[in-house]
This record gives sequence, C-alpha cells and structure tokens, in this order.
Amino acid sequence: MSVGSALVGAVVEAAQELRIHRTRVLLSLIGVAVAVCAITSVVGLGAIAEQSIRESSEKGGGRPATLSVSAYSEGQTVLQPATTIAAFTEVAERYSIDYTSLTGYAPLSVQYADGTATVDTQLVDVDYGTMHRVDVEEGSWFTELDARRFAPALVINQTVYERIGSPDLATHPTIKLRGETNTVGVVVGVVNQPYQDGYESMYMLSDAYLALADPVAVAQLTPNFEVWVPGEIAEELSPLLKRDVAGLLGEGITVDVYRGDYAAQTEQDPFASIRLMVTGVAALVLLLGALGLVNISLVTVKQRVREIGIRRSFGATASRVFFAVMMESVVATIVAGVAGVALAVVIVQNPIVQGYISQGGISDTPAFPLEAALIGMAAATGVGALAGLLPALVAVRVKVIDAIRF
Repeated sequence: MSVGSALVGAVVEAAQELRIHRTRVLLSLIGVAVAVCAITSVVGLGAIAEQSIRESSEKGGGRPATLSVSAYSEGQTVLQPATTIAAFTEVAERYSIDYTSLTGYAPLSVQYADGTATVDTQLVDVDYGTMHRVDVEEGSWFTELDARRFAPALVINQTVYERIGSPDLATHPTIKLRGETNTVGVVVGVVNQPYQDGYESMYMLSDAYLALADPVAVAQLTPNFEVWVPGEIAEELSPLLKRDVAGLLGEGITVDVYRGDYAAQTEQDPFASIRLMVTGVAALVLLLGALGLVNISLVTVKQRVREIGIRRSFGATASRVFFAVMMESVVATIVAGVAGVALAVVIVQNPIVQGYISQGGISDTPAFPLEAALIGMAAATGVGALAGLLPALVAVRVKVIDAIRF
C-alpha cells in the first residue's frame, strides 16, 4: 500500500470515528476552536493596530523614507528663498525624485465676519498630501489645477471652517486675506485635526504665497524641502543631496539633510505587552482544550480495545494502528482550527472592531493576514498531534488476546 493511500485511509477512518463520538469530541474541541480564534485574531488585529500606528507616524514625519533638506546662511551671507527653492528643485530633477514638497510657515491675517485674526499657515506643494497622508474631511486636497488659480487655494482646519460658518464647499467659499495687498482665497478642502481643537490653521500652496506675499515677508521665509524616496536608497542619497544643494547655493551656506519618518527610528512596539498577554491566555485555553481532547481520546481507545484487537488479528500493523488513532485527534483539531480561523476572520474584518482598534485613524486597512490563518491552523494541527500521541501509544499496546477478554 502506498503512503498516499494509507494516509487517505487513516483520514477516512478518523472521520468515521469522530462521527461516532461526535458529542464528546465536540465538547473537547470547543476550547481548541476558541483558542485558535484568539491566537488568529491577535495576529490579525495586531496588523490593523500596527497600520494605524504607521499611518499616524506618517502624518507627522512622512512616509518611509522622507528626507528633509534645509539650508541656512552663516556670517554675512544672505540666503534668498527664491535661490534656495531653485537649488532644491534642480537637485530633485537631477535625481528624478517623483514626490517633493517645499514646506514653510507663515502667519496670514484673515478677515472674519467678527474681526481679523492671524492664522498659522503651512506652505506646501501638491505632493505633501500624499507624503504625509493628509486626511481631508470635506472637499479635496490640492491638485495641479489649484496651482493655476488666480485666487490662492486654501485647505483649512475644522476650527477655521466653523468660524466662517461651515459653508458648502461646492459653492466655492472664500476667505479674505489681509496684508499689503488684500487677497481672496478659495477654500477647496477641510482637514480634521483633533489635536488642533480650537486652534486655527490652514494650508496654502507655496507658489501662491510667494506670488501674493510682500517682499519683506518672503525674505523672512525659511523654506525646507522634503522628498519621498525608496527606503533602500535613502542612506546613499542623503549625502548626495547635501553636497549638490550646498554646491548650488555656494559658500557660506550650510545644508542639512535628515530623515524624520518613523522607520528611521527604533521604537518599541507599544502593543507588544498586550499581544503577549492575549497570546498567553490563548495558549492556556489551547492547552486546556488539548487536555480535554486527550482525556476523551483515552476513554475512546479503552472502549475500542476489542475493535483494535480484531484489527491486529487481521494483520493491522502497530504503525497503522498508531497512525489511525493519532489522525483522529489531528482531523478533529483541524476541523476546530478551521472553525476558529473562520470566526477570527469575521471578528477581524468587522468594521466596528477595526474602527475600535484603529481609533478611526486608518486609511489603508490591511487585508486579513495569511500568516494569521497559517499560525492558527499550525497551532490546531500541533495540538491534535500532541493530544493524539498518548492515546496512540496506548492503542499500539493492545494485543489480539485483549479482544477476547473484552
């Protein structure tokens, strides 16, 4: 008999025996299914939690790998923002960098219906929204079309939006910007930033600001430059950017390049302790389920002494008996594993559970991880093999004479 046919025969026998003792087996497998579900869910929900932490970090420091390039003058050298921007742009084109953004801050005076207030404005380029995963609650982020507007486009936060009366963005609401030359800005989007509750801020395209701001304000601007590049070339590219930008700006200018995204920092997993605790509890439940299965299997083997003895009298080898009894536990726990993994998929993919784990701060929800299902099935199969080992050893010791006694 081939190995394949022997395996199929053992599985068929195991399934038949499980149907005979299905009530006992079902009770012992509940714990195994629950434990497999717990272990699988921990891995699946852990992937969602990690994605949530990753996206939160990317909103601040940018996606891996985001390099920040800054330049400042030393001594009597005067560094003009236009010169800095031109050098940054030329170097980015030289290395064919797709995602780039100037960043800077400028206070703008906004005329509200109830008075004038200074709003902190972050100057950015279109790519900044992708690089920092900016969440737009209403409207949209800047596009290339916004860069061609005569009136500057604005993306405001919730506080500013409420202060201007929360108008429908489809009506193209405007905000009056006061300065040496009064300007009207068009609101194209609203961002929700809970950490800025009560604080007024907005985004404006850097080119629009440079076009409307007075020369004194532009001269005081200190632009930085951010680029998003593949992580594997970030270390090699950093000194090249520093060298080339410094070369274009000339003597008396210091250029710094640093990487500020989360992947450049070695942070301890904040969910490690929780994941370890839940995994430990799941392992304990899995062990209790295995003990129950061992107990049921031992009782079942003792009740089948006559049957096993008769099989031995008809030529069944010890290895065949051993394998058949062990496969009963393995098949049972595999069924329990499938049920546990299926339940874990339902739990992990539930939008309510995902929202609770991510606290609503996730854009790219990861698919159910394949490794979670594999871990669950491996745990179930391993428990079945261990639980079937002792009963299989007892079954091998059954002799033909035992069949006559029973």
